[in-house]
Amino acid sequence: MIIDDFLRYLETERVASPLTVATYRDALMNFSKFVASLDGQTLETADADVVRDWVGSLMEQGQKATYVCKQLSAVKSMYRFALKTKLVDKDPAHLVTGPKKQKPLPMFLKESEAERLLDGLQWDMNNFNDVRSRTLLLLLYSTGMRRAEAVGMNDSDVNFINNEIKITGKRRKQRLMPMTSELSESLHAYIEMRDEHISQRENDAFFVNDKGHRVNEAWVYSTVRKYLSLVTSMKKRSPHVLRHSFATSMLNHDAQLGSVQKLLGHESIATTEVYTHVTFEDLKRIYKKAHPRADV
Repeated sequence: MIIDDFLRYLETERVASPLTVATYRDALMNFSKFVASLDGQTLETADADVVRDWVGSLMEQGQKATYVCKQLSAVKSMYRFALKTKLVDKDPAHLVTGPKKQKPLPMFLKESEAERLLDGLQWDMNNFNDVRSRTLLLLLYSTGMRRAEAVGMNDSDVNFINNEIKITGKRRKQRLMPMTSELSESLHAYIEMRDEHISQRENDAFFVNDKGHRVNEAWVYSTVRKYLSLVTSMKKRSPHVLRHSFATSMLNHDAQLGSVQKLLGHESIATTEVYTHVTFEDLKRIYKKAHPRADV
């Protein structure tokens, strides 16, 4: 039998673990039962339509795309082996594609959580650490900057006259970001306190540690995670959450997709489009909660 020969091959020649072999066995027996339920079909005679129908049956059962793709991968491996060892004349699975795996939607702060983060926490504006941390959080939320972009930021990138920040992104590509009056005031206050607190500063680095050296990405991550933990129960609490929050807030307040693309520094608008799914999912939740016929 094809399945037995293939599993023996996994165990002896591929030296696969017992768990891997068991996983393959379960997937292949599932497929074999489906094939046997069809009149006149066997593993040796099954064609691409049979494999597609099996994939469709798994989806109809409500199986997730990730699970279905793993099951299909096992069948594809078996038929590659069977064709190579001449157990079948053709491989019916090699042209069959699995369902697209749904990418997880970006996680973002609700606007109420962002307000609590920046205004509701007990910030001591006479304390340098507090001022530095809040300035970082406000910068990330107000501009959608990446973590590395904030780390690489220099004093010369901040133009208080034109109220704009020059951001150096991936592949050294630069973009200009307008500054709100709140962000401008916060950056200015931070600079004044930093220059009083730090006697010597490394080069032109904007964010520095207590020794005057440019901060690293680990510090940015830990700082963001620390304060996000105080305002949200989301599992993910990285700097990218604030980038997602910036983009989502912009679109929720009627910003054009192309404008958000430029502000985020995305080369392709397709990358930015994921945030439209976020806002639409939010609209669906609101509709389902508010409309009297939503569940009818």
